[in-house]
Amino acid sequence: MRAVIQRVTRGSVEVDQTVTGEIEQGLVVLIGVTHDDNEKDAQFLADKIANLRIFEDEQEKMNLSVQDVKGKVLSISQFTLYGDCKKGRRPNFMQAAKPDHATPLYEAFNEAVEAKGVPVETGKFGEYMAVSLLNDGPVTLIIDSND
Repeated sequence: MRAVIQRVTRGSVEVDQTVTGEIEQGLVVLIGVTHDDNEKDAQFLADKIANLRIFEDEQEKMNLSVQDVKGKVLSISQFTLYGDCKKGRRPNFMQAAKPDHATPLYEAFNEAVEAKGVPVETGKFGEYMAVSLLNDGPVTLIIDSND
């Protein structure tokens, strides 16, 4: 599984012009799933993201996690994270898992983050989504469970 994590002061996602998820301080996390990912990958990413120390403390050092700052996660499924742009001009999405494999792992990730005490808001899997956010820092990281 692959995640793009952005520290934000606010974020929201809309489907059909209806807000399905909205947060203030926290993390917007784009989640991609590939064919050989499993529950262990979802648990790994959830633990890593919930405990990642990327929020500033009183000394302006990145020492606090989303848990520490009582933030939330806005989780968005994002199959394009597995887009291959090596050949041609149009990305190849063959490495992105099909919904029957990806959906349960995306949901397992969200449940694992919530189990760590971090509230999770979401988009809608497989739908066209409009995502808005105000990146804080900016701080943006990429984590792949296979690295």
